[in-house]
Amino acid sequence: MRRIDAILITLGVFGAGGLAYVLLKVAGLEEVQAGIWSQVALVVGLLGWVSTYVYRALNQKMSYVQQLKDYEEAVIQQRYEEMTPEQLAELQAEIDRDRPKNPEES
Repeated sequence: MRRIDAILITLGVFGAGGLAYVLLKVAGLEEVQAGIWSQVALVVGLLGWVSTYVYRALNQKMSYVQQLKDYEEAVIQQRYEEMTPEQLAELQAEIDRDRPKNPEES
């Protein structure tokens, strides 16, 4: 996320809080009540956003983790494509040697 994006999000959140306050006043609430309920809405929204962050962090769904996995897969794919047929045959033979034998096949 760029710095300007963070600034715009922050301004948007403050603007939403102010808009909620004005709408609650127009709806007939007193100033104090409108302020309290607009703050409650902002806190609930913030807690909801933080909970999505915690969920993604605990389940390894973060952007960095996904980018790292994508990079590792791309590197492996590139190395595979650069292998000669002899190297591929050698790799396949090594995989077959290391693969455990299935007792049902014997």
